[in-house]
Amino acid sequence: MSTEMVTGSKEKALALLRQDAEKILKLISVQMENLTMPQCPLYEEVLDTQMFGLSREIDFATRLGLIEESVGKQILSELEQRLAELHDAYERENNRSQVDNR
Repeated sequence: MSTEMVTGSKEKALALLRQDAEKILKLISVQMENLTMPQCPLYEEVLDTQMFGLSREIDFATRLGLIEESVGKQILSELEQRLAELHDAYERENNRSQVDNR
């Protein structure tokens, strides 16, 4: 396999993993806006399932040598941070709504 093909495969793998992370973020965002609260078992199950799936994808790409382990950990860490920010924003909005309804 040529160096260009390997580099292209690595870049494509990384791009696909980042896209999957974005899909999880969007899924959770929509769910929080329209369906359930973060404490809901359904929300937690969806999040756990999606995060587990992404972690398995990252593990597979790492084992194939398509990404470095540190890059995979960074993708998961960034997603977890963004999900925490989304959760905090939801909580702030929810608290404001409760105050406004008093």
